[in-house]
Amino acid sequence: MRILLAVLLLLLAACTSSTPQPVRLKVLASPELADLGPVLEELKRATGVELAVEHRGTVEASRSLAGFDLAWLSTTRFLRLRGAEPALSTSIMTSPVVLGVKPGKRAVLGERPTWADVADRAAVGEFRYGMADPRVSGGGMAALIGVATAAAGTGAALRTEDVSCDRLQGFLTGRVFDVPDPIAEYARRSDVDGVVAHESELLSLNASGRADPVEIVYPRDGIVLSDYPLMLVDPAHRAAYDRVVEWLRSAEAQRMIAERTWRRPVDPATPRDEKLRADIGTALYFPDRQEVLDRLLLFHDRAGDGRQVIFVLDYSTSMRGARIAALREAFASLNGFDRFHVGETVTIVRFAGSVLEERSITVRGRQDLDALLAVVASDDLRDNTAIWAALDHALRLARGETTVVLMTDGENNAGPSVDEFLRVGRGEVPVYPIRFGEASAAELDRVAQASGGRLVEAGAKSLLEAVREIRGCR
Repeated sequence: MRILLAVLLLLLAACTSSTPQPVRLKVLASPELADLGPVLEELKRATGVELAVEHRGTVEASRSLAGFDLAWLSTTRFLRLRGAEPALSTSIMTSPVVLGVKPGKRAVLGERPTWADVADRAAVGEFRYGMADPRVSGGGMAALIGVATAAAGTGAALRTEDVSCDRLQGFLTGRVFDVPDPIAEYARRSDVDGVVAHESELLSLNASGRADPVEIVYPRDGIVLSDYPLMLVDPAHRAAYDRVVEWLRSAEAQRMIAERTWRRPVDPATPRDEKLRADIGTALYFPDRQEVLDRLLLFHDRAGDGRQVIFVLDYSTSMRGARIAALREAFASLNGFDRFHVGETVTIVRFAGSVLEERSITVRGRQDLDALLAVVASDDLRDNTAIWAALDHALRLARGETTVVLMTDGENNAGPSVDEFLRVGRGEVPVYPIRFGEASAAELDRVAQASGGRLVEAGAKSLLEAVREIRGCR
């Protein structure tokens, strides 16, 4: 009898030790993970671990994980920049931040557009979209990072000097809304052509049975990939965390995640729908400095304000031939991220010995861009060069936030001298002279320095690149 009792006690102890003890963990998670409810129920049944989830946007959540046992955000990158990344994290699934487009608007962007193509169409009012709020959402910030990285064209992680307002303005001109839940906002509105969101959210939207499913666009100049790591915040729960991770990365769980949430499993052997086998292209680097994100948000918040750029263009006879042709080419080639955008006021002042023409156009559409090109196409070239009189005229036209770009190839031989020009205070309108030909570098630089602008040598780079570099709200 004693032997039988001992055996029963041993069996009972073995069963007890192998049965997972119920555990309830507090988890801070990205809002889009609300669709994991059925998966988490299976997790609880299989492991005994209940995840009590509170949802906050990834950017907002990354400011503090205090009071939580685990965190499950779209990325650890925001935490890393703050030096607050937990020591233990494991990627569970992935989803790229891409563009969902109404079928009727796909042709506007082209078959496999770049972010530059999107910015180009948005700048002239031909593509209107929604996105998540980048001050709160990881998806919203990923959209800004993707566009700014493509605009910089370096192929590397963004630096603060790579992020310029003028190159983001065109893209952000097309933004109709940025809200915590862009998919819900898009679903209820009819005045937008697309939405920037995670691939998983767009596929889920299509699977909901909408009459007008979106077409998913993977910009060929790169995307930001979310890898959804599960992070251990409180080390005291390491054993339960290990059980959760082991189950979530199991074949059964990975298949369930792919089928129910439209996220890509980390296990390449997991069967998946054809839609989850689409080529996502190049994954872009994430910035490694918080200052870059701060600068992106600064320009995001400033975008959409009416701005003015004034071009003061030398049409003296010395410009005839290759020089005037280069000037026209520079304007004609402003497209993509460099496109003049809706709401921007562009003023052109043509001059020789005096002001020949002044034309201001507030861009409302592509026809206004054609009108600007028509002004620049003028063949009205005349003798003499009154640089400082023309610049004085241009500065009197400045309203609000204005940048002045002066292009000249000659010496001032009419009107006031540079000394006379500089004696008069004109506020803080930055002047960016672009020098080519025989124009005086010393005089142009004096004016640039006095105004807070700087001199650009068109000889050191193409005139087109010079115009791109200094146009707009830098």
